[in-house]
Amino acid sequence: MYFAAVAMTATALTTRPAGAQQYAGVDQVQVDHGKATFAHNCSHCHGPNMVNPGTITPDLRQFPDDKERFFTTVKSGKNGKMPPWGDLLSDDEIASLWAYLLSRRNP
Repeated sequence: MYFAAVAMTATALTTRPAGAQQYAGVDQVQVDHGKATFAHNCSHCHGPNMVNPGTITPDLRQFPDDKERFFTTVKSGKNGKMPPWGDLLSDDEIASLWAYLLSRRNP
């Protein structure tokens, strides 16, 4: 009986919540948080679907698989055209944005 309880507890601790899925090594909760952060902070320039035709913003669905470059660009801005977000977004929020971007990739 004791071993069955330990096994059930171990399973409960390692099992993701119902509805959580994997996208490129991150779970659905992180992707959902990134989606909300994107909608609130990024979509006005990058478009609601990560592409905003007719503007200078790139199609983020085509962003290179380069997490370090993404973090640097979000934190520091880019060429005076993208403002820096490092003082406004936490590292966790930027990581969630990266997870959302990976979930929408179309290389």
